[in-house]
Amino acid sequence: MPIYHKLGKVPHKRHTVFAKEKSGYHYEELFGTEGFSGMSSLLYHLHRPTQVKSINKSKDITPEIAVTHNIRSMLLNGFDVPVASDFLDSRKTLLLNNDLWLGLAAPVQSMKNYFYKNADADELLFIHKGSGTLHTFMGQIPFGYGDYLIIPRGMIYQIEFSTKENRLLFLESFSPIYTPSRYRNEFGQLLEHSPFCERDLRVPSKLETIDEKGDFLVKIKKENHLHELVYAYHPFDVAGWDGYNYPYAFSIHDFEPITGRVHQPPPVHQNFEARNYVVCSFCPRLYDYHPKAIPAPYNHSNIDSDEVLYYVDGDFMSRNNIKEGNITLHPKGIPHGPAPGAMERSIGQKETKELAVMIDTFRPLMVTKDAIKIDDGKYYKSWVE
Repeated sequence: MPIYHKLGKVPHKRHTVFAKEKSGYHYEELFGTEGFSGMSSLLYHLHRPTQVKSINKSKDITPEIAVTHNIRSMLLNGFDVPVASDFLDSRKTLLLNNDLWLGLAAPVQSMKNYFYKNADADELLFIHKGSGTLHTFMGQIPFGYGDYLIIPRGMIYQIEFSTKENRLLFLESFSPIYTPSRYRNEFGQLLEHSPFCERDLRVPSKLETIDEKGDFLVKIKKENHLHELVYAYHPFDVAGWDGYNYPYAFSIHDFEPITGRVHQPPPVHQNFEARNYVVCSFCPRLYDYHPKAIPAPYNHSNIDSDEVLYYVDGDFMSRNNIKEGNITLHPKGIPHGPAPGAMERSIGQKETKELAVMIDTFRPLMVTKDAIKIDDGKYYKSWVE
């Protein structure tokens, strides 16, 4: 996050004495990525953040792979992912490689009895259905339909849902998630031609500083295992912090599409980037306005990337019989394009109401057994007339 932000109280100079009002000192923690060269923030705790009372059970949560070398285009019925009470239990990884895990979740209950930390990956949560509040040691972020939540690795958080029906697309990124570099200047500011700007980003507010001693369960994901650690003090004991590394929200409804006289390529829809993949937002927009324009995308060869599309809402003009919550996978190695009849239907149309999230990966994706359970099995034949 190339925006400086601060909440609570911090000392005048970093790495200096920061006394409490009555007695004792605050404990400083550097919260950063990529060693000491990436985005970072400085946190000031009421108690040492290193106090682990016990380490309980651990379990292997490595996804079961069904297809390691995939060449088949697939259609996954995302709303067939089963509902589960617990947030972590509800998460089903569907596609993955060495750069990311991608999946869906349908949790019912808020995280009340434990906290969660992903020590391996930044997390992107896209809220398809539901609303609530993300609670972290850096403050709160309310969320709702259409929000992306970007949660840096190492962040301890809880999610409080205000709804029972919740549908989330999640992405675990083994490299930091940034805004697109081509939309930023050398100072990190988003440029005038960017489809969104800093005022669209929602940063943490309402810092919760909880001074409480006890047994606080923190579930930590590390190297494909979920470990249970008991902390001696409440993880949200931060009295203040400042810096550039923190969670934030961005609504897909605030993305301003770039249009042209003829069809614009997918990179104009880019929202985020990381190592070896990008995330794009397809939003309602006017179609191309050349008198002979074909609004539907042209056929294109997937030579360098696998393409994943998550369909959120509206009528996606390039496909037939797509429902909300569906995921399509178009693997590298074979071309794909509009479904039969889609190109012809698009001619003369003035706008689209589609809403979708696209993830293009530059290394092939493996398919899990959970994905096979919701695969329609015939999508790859859908271009045959």
